[in-house]
Amino acid sequence: MTTDQRATPANGVERDVVSTREQWRDVAFGDLLKEPVRNGLYKPKPFHGQGVKIVNMGELFSHPRIKDVEMKRLQLTDSERKRALISEGDLLFARRSLTAEGAGKCSIVKEISEETTFESSIIRAKPNPKEADSDFLYYYFRAPYGRYLLGTILRQVAVAGITGADLTSLVLNVPEVEAQRAIARVLCCLDDKVELLCRQNHNLEVMAEMLFRQWFLEEPAPSWVERPLSSIATFLNGLACQKHPPANEADKLPVLKIRELSSGITESSDWASSQVKPEFIVEAGDVIFAWSASLMVKVWDGERCVLNQHLFKVTSDEFPKWFYLRWCKHHLAEFIAISASHATTMGHIKRGDLDAAVVLVPTPDELRAMTQQMAPLLDKQIEIARQRRTLESLRDTLLPKLMSGEVRVAF
Repeated sequence: MTTDQRATPANGVERDVVSTREQWRDVAFGDLLKEPVRNGLYKPKPFHGQGVKIVNMGELFSHPRIKDVEMKRLQLTDSERKRALISEGDLLFARRSLTAEGAGKCSIVKEISEETTFESSIIRAKPNPKEADSDFLYYYFRAPYGRYLLGTILRQVAVAGITGADLTSLVLNVPEVEAQRAIARVLCCLDDKVELLCRQNHNLEVMAEMLFRQWFLEEPAPSWVERPLSSIATFLNGLACQKHPPANEADKLPVLKIRELSSGITESSDWASSQVKPEFIVEAGDVIFAWSASLMVKVWDGERCVLNQHLFKVTSDEFPKWFYLRWCKHHLAEFIAISASHATTMGHIKRGDLDAAVVLVPTPDELRAMTQQMAPLLDKQIEIARQRRTLESLRDTLLPKLMSGEVRVAF
């Protein structure tokens, strides 16, 4: 983005953007809070299972903008309630983690409908609305410079961790509060739209699963033919991509591994030559099956890349995509159980497990009628996923520029 351009983040979110460093100041993070930071609660197991909801590390990592997600519960005394409940706008930091990348990770409490507390591995910070905008600070600590600052206070003992004292001593460079709110509005709007698209895709997935269960599990026709899963699609295993390095900068594509299947292509992803056989190139909309370690089946919604080993690209010349996708998902829990039972360092399934998984095949006319209902659902999911990736890319491009003061949102 260049200086003095009109930026259009998404769908009518429009702001004048100009390069500026006016009115930014250095301030200790603790001076932006209305009370001292606090560590969460530790209570033994007899207190678990009922009482108030408790945010644990799982919610912190999987829901960075915390809303009313399913949480565990913890019994609290009245005094603990007074000091250990969270409120909307609170920032939660991972106090410790098994990985250096996880320690210090910041989340924000966006919506809560009932009393909620937080566990001992989390630090709570309550921004003072007269001094700082909570959403701005959340994005600040998720931007590159904010992550760098958190890295400067990382301590490595038994596990990686940070302390509340070190956290509050961090010196941030921030604009005035109104500018913070204007910046946060743009980024929040993008994240709100991403979350809306995720909910829409979830609803489409529920609809597709309900139709599949009705047809094949609840009301199957006795005349339908049983076939092995391996016979309805081709399961192409990926390459050992380290054996196919790129020859130059123009001759390369990112490598799709299990990590990328979960989190998308990142700066740390590996690269391989783009001159591999075409069947090993993955495009958005391809069905990918991770058959080792973290087993999963997904429709790839990222950029063009090269298929790595331990992943299948699933295709079929005989059956529509929705059909083999749903059967792969149907057998996934069974495959995960098989993988867990293998006494190896990394669980996996074998080709024989695909042979043993049973699929019901309806008549051609019935399959065509089903496809008229299922194909539009899958096509819509793929399109929504593309839109989500576009918004996420835009947000990730804007985030460091806005948080560093390189560009400013007019307000």
